Amino acid sequence: MSITRRWLAALATAVVAVSLTATPASAHTGRAWNGTWSSSMIAAFPDYFGTPNWSGGFENHSVRQPVRVSRGGSSIKIKISNVYGTSPLHLTGASIGRAGDGAAIRPGSLRTVTFHHRRSAVVAAGRQLSSDVVDLPVAPLERLTVTLYFAGATGPATFHPFALATSYRATGDHLRDRTGDAYTETSQSWYYLSGVEVTGNRRAGTVVAFGDSITDGSFTTPDADNRYPDELAERLQAAGRNLGVVNAGIGGNKVLTDTDGFGERATARFTRDALDQPGVRTVIVLEGINDIGTGATAPQPLTAEALIEGHRTLIRAAHARGVRVMGATILPFAGTVYPGYYTEEGERIRDAVNDWIRTGGEYDAVADLDRAMADPADQDRLNPAYDAGDGLHPNDAGMRAMADAIPLHRL
Repeated sequence: MSITRRWLAALATAVVAVSLTATPASAHTGRAWNGTWSSSMIAAFPDYFGTPNWSGGFENHSVRQPVRVSRGGSSIKIKISNVYGTSPLHLTGASIGRAGDGAAIRPGSLRTVTFHHRRSAVVAAGRQLSSDVVDLPVAPLERLTVTLYFAGATGPATFHPFALATSYRATGDHLRDRTGDAYTETSQSWYYLSGVEVTGNRRAGTVVAFGDSITDGSFTTPDADNRYPDELAERLQAAGRNLGVVNAGIGGNKVLTDTDGFGERATARFTRDALDQPGVRTVIVLEGINDIGTGATAPQPLTAEALIEGHRTLIRAAHARGVRVMGATILPFAGTVYPGYYTEEGERIRDAVNDWIRTGGEYDAVADLDRAMADPADQDRLNPAYDAGDGLHPNDAGMRAMADAIPLHRL
């Protein structure tokens, strides 16, 4: 595959055994749960194309992870993923609070998180686990910090490699530390934490942004929450619409092919990462550029028809669950700096897929991000004002332009 090492890094740069998820609180209290933050996971990859991380596992470590929610609610739950674990995950304890500076927690906000009314839990290999309800009111766009403590060895960690957000690690049990003083190690990945849910209006719901590194936010400013789903959440709040927006992007992901380090193919992970999100009402699909960019060197050359059929698989799955699905056209990429990634045949495939997304009538709605992001002087290239510098990924301004191109009334 003729993709450079730099591109690979950039894209990606009392215990109780429990079942798949805790019993939903809504079954007993009438609460409606909606996703407010998520992260799509991959299998452990400790040396991530030259960028080390902690996915080799933890032992006697506390891991503190700040995240920004999209919508608010009166109480919250978190979700722990061991989807790619090879053995049961023993979680000794967890806490959550309002984020302060760095790894600090704002005074008076620290809460203990329980699972089936116990402070510790075992998450079976290949499963996820939702926590009990935590009584912590959350405002829209507020930052929360989740801390996980693992007393014993975890084995390889299920994680999200390219978070563009700082996570913190301390040796020992520092679940209830208000300060971040013990958290002297940092990482730019998320570990085990796959979701945050809030209570809310059943008629509101969750929008899932599903995609690859562009959705994941590659090349945006770290710790600034400038990914396009973040910007979309801000637009919705400004418009008075308290929808949750969750990010299901994975750097380097493809529609049709599993790839080490870049996750399961979109058609395989769509149900778990998108349709199983609590309160999901609409999924925005922006996928295909990596299939196209590596299509010339694939064992079986890519065709537009094959990529379109992959998209149809996603549409059928969404409609079978009563979920709307919005197709986003694939962004321009002529002039990208990655050798062999752009080809004339690849451009023909992109054009054909985009024409089908726009005019095929199979998606419930369309976000024409191709046209919104194109250079006015050359429609096959990214607008220089939106180019992060590699001819493929949008910068912070480009992410805002993408969010502005999403038709809110179709969500």
